[in-house]
Amino acid sequence: MDKNTWFGFLLIAGIIVAFAMINRPSQEELAERQRINDSINYAQQMEQEALRISDSINASIEQSLNTTTNEEENAALVQQQLQNTYGPFAVSALGEDQETILENNLLRLHIANKGGRVVRAELKEYKAYGDTINPLTLFRADESDLSFTLVTNNNRILATRNLYFEAICPNQQNVIMRLHSENEDAYIDFVYTLPEDEYMFDFQIIPHNAQLILAQNANTLEMQWKQSIPQQERGRKFEERYAHLQYMLVGGDQERMSEAKHDSKRETAKVKWIGYKDQFFSTVLIAEEAFLSSEFESMPEDALSRYIKTYSTSTSVAFDVNSQKPIKFHYFMGPNNYNLLKAYDKNAENEAVKLHLQELVLQGWRVIIWINQIFSFPVFDWLMRFGLHIGLVIFLMTLIIKLIILPFVFASYKSSAKMRVLKPQLDAINAQYPPEKMQERQQATMALYRRAGVSPMSGCLPMLFQMPILMAMFWFFPTAIELRGQSLWWAEDLSAYDAILTWGHHIPLFGDHLSLFCLIMTVANLGYTMVTMQSQATDPNMKFMKYMMYLMPLMFLFIFNDYAAGLSYYYTISLGITILQTMIFRWTTDDKKLLEQLEANAKKNAAKPKSGFMARLEKMQQEQVRMARENAKAQAKKYR
Repeated sequence: MDKNTWFGFLLIAGIIVAFAMINRPSQEELAERQRINDSINYAQQMEQEALRISDSINASIEQSLNTTTNEEENAALVQQQLQNTYGPFAVSALGEDQETILENNLLRLHIANKGGRVVRAELKEYKAYGDTINPLTLFRADESDLSFTLVTNNNRILATRNLYFEAICPNQQNVIMRLHSENEDAYIDFVYTLPEDEYMFDFQIIPHNAQLILAQNANTLEMQWKQSIPQQERGRKFEERYAHLQYMLVGGDQERMSEAKHDSKRETAKVKWIGYKDQFFSTVLIAEEAFLSSEFESMPEDALSRYIKTYSTSTSVAFDVNSQKPIKFHYFMGPNNYNLLKAYDKNAENEAVKLHLQELVLQGWRVIIWINQIFSFPVFDWLMRFGLHIGLVIFLMTLIIKLIILPFVFASYKSSAKMRVLKPQLDAINAQYPPEKMQERQQATMALYRRAGVSPMSGCLPMLFQMPILMAMFWFFPTAIELRGQSLWWAEDLSAYDAILTWGHHIPLFGDHLSLFCLIMTVANLGYTMVTMQSQATDPNMKFMKYMMYLMPLMFLFIFNDYAAGLSYYYTISLGITILQTMIFRWTTDDKKLLEQLEANAKKNAAKPKSGFMARLEKMQQEQVRMARENAKAQAKKYR
């Protein structure tokens, strides 16, 4: 290597070293990171210790009871063991499993006295697939576990999941779950408040004289939350694709765990909310202030399991043991309805306090998100307000989209028609210049296009403008909960595939069924391809591309066979309208008049001087032809 190359390598290395030194964290940042990591590790150690103590208590009591037959001695031994293990919370170590039910028109919550936690959540307006009687259950007692770790004033480490709370003043909208201690004036309340006709409810942890029963150096309250997501939909493949753990940082940035594989992450920044998301439903825990340091894990379940994913979180919230200040949370347990979730920011005073829960509804990439937000969701919601059948709503929405992109479709067809009427002249050029004179052929072809005022790209650009809208619909329909459970003709649920034929084994790349809407869409796509190929000029030397055009619709049969029937129905309607448009364009286009117009353009353009760009382009083409000829002559002399 020469000295310039060596100098370049040294310069790059210097830049990398300088960049690393500039971005090296300070001692304060390193100390903060270490503190956060220590906090997470400490929380995990406390959780393990709490579990160990919980497992050992029953064994210790049973052993104590087996050593004596005197009931008074048994009671004393049990009480002593409870006191040694649970400290000031020994009075809450034993109890009976009971549940308190909070209920409104949308949501039914079962709150257990053991752990003081929600052990069952039912959405009264929805049903799970295959169950037409019972309300949809987000989770049951054995599927969800939310627990807080308590460190007592005598250094006992306890988990609230193992302690028994007392329900105070329960009614359908409110309940106080009280955790008693040996000191009557010291206790901890879990307060649940369920408003009318809401999927979001309040959850508060209110300490009362906690300094008398908890460790004085406690400044955080560690929380562990684990939940398994049961399969609720017909199409497991799609439910797995759209189910993920998602959280929002304080400031608005959102992070999402992998949907397809086991994923774990430590988050050192403050977190505003944590969402355990299924395809159409979510459980979201929102901190009034923030979760301080968090560790997340998302684990896909086996395909034969009744669960889709299992999520877990270890985190902490600020807690002042000497204060009566409550720790406030908000719980959302409900559908992933874009408009519903967006409405929670309706009264937000500024951007900093917005929750952006609508981000739980996947909307595609950046441009696609923009189209869905300003068009798809508002138009669909507007049409739904008229009380129309869902099939008619999709049809009207498709018609509106087609009217919007009609100018682009017409421009594309007009370009194709011009290319078609010029085909005889293109064939003459191809006959005049054989394939070995490809550059001369291209030069003559471009000259023909220039004289006629035709641009080959004018047919492609309008199609490119349509692509974002088509992709927006591709993301919109599988996530629109309004389609869930809605039937159309033979399809029982437009949010899932509509199998008309099933077989007992899985065929690679196809599945174990055949969806009728997908099949109809494929036939419509083949029809559209046939009409398009008839209206376009085709090069005899490009027969392979012609066959590929017919092969693509067959590929869509494999791609969309598992997709929502509503999406295939939309594409079928869209293709039908496109075929009708193409036929109308063809009937209203006079090829003879169009050719006369292009010939008139050619005469007019021939008299015009060439533009600077076209002159330079033609000069470059001539130079390429000259160089190609000289290279050919040189090669011929070489082998003489």
